[in-house]
Amino acid sequence: MPLANGRRRATAHAVALAALLALAGPALAQDQKAAQTPAKSDPGSLRICAAEQPPLSMKDGSGLENKIATAVAEAMDRKAQFVWIGKPAIYLVRDGLEKNACDVVVGLDADDERVLTTKPYYRSGYVFITRADRDLDIKSWSDPRLKEIDHMVVGFGTPGEAMLKDIGRYEEDMAYLYSLVNFRAPRNQYTQIDPGRMVSEVASGKADVAVAFGPDIARYVRDSSTKLRVTPVPDDTLRSDGRKMPQSFDQAMGVRRADTALKDALDAAIAKAKPRIEAILKEEGVPVLPVSN
Repeated sequence: MPLANGRRRATAHAVALAALLALAGPALAQDQKAAQTPAKSDPGSLRICAAEQPPLSMKDGSGLENKIATAVAEAMDRKAQFVWIGKPAIYLVRDGLEKNACDVVVGLDADDERVLTTKPYYRSGYVFITRADRDLDIKSWSDPRLKEIDHMVVGFGTPGEAMLKDIGRYEEDMAYLYSLVNFRAPRNQYTQIDPGRMVSEVASGKADVAVAFGPDIARYVRDSSTKLRVTPVPDDTLRSDGRKMPQSFDQAMGVRRADTALKDALDAAIAKAKPRIEAILKEEGVPVLPVSN
């Protein structure tokens, strides 16, 4: 679940996550040791690590990842049992999976090294969001108009934030971005701009462009009364120093490293539930790309 599924979508996210996990100190090492033995659970249910993070994960079961997890569980002839940890999704692996409170994390990047991941079940990426009634069809970070427009809204610790800094306009937008989180600094605490707010800022004209992960904003774009334009950020995006900045990522489910049997069962269920998963993604309006592996 993004941002459990965070970046790991970008180096910036990996660094931010490492800083947050460092705060756990010795207790984290103990948690990791306790996680070596997979938990036993009711064979008739699938315990899914969950955190409230609209529109991906919601307690009424209407979130994108809730629906996908339920489809996969039913393909296994099991009942989806969501185990809510009461913390942001970045803690699902540490405080849910590794503490044996649950058995599966949904919506992780397929290369997440903390877990054993399934085969990816879809791929999506970051997108530019603009109003359809404006002649502002931004298609890449090299578009010179990005240096001239009014506000841009990006998520903290994302490829968008990294590129905003790279084109030299982060300080110009910093006060505006912080205002969207009531000036709560993201230093040493989880702080993120609500994806619905990102979309509404563009729809209302308060921001000219938003850059966000497609699944995070798809529902809000779909339901917006103002028609919006969504354009994928190219995966060949480069920073000014020539370093590649990936923009799209395979999404998978994660289990404890020793839980190979569950991983294999999930792989089979994901393949069986593929038509249903594709229908869910289409209904949500999620921009999808071919998986890479």
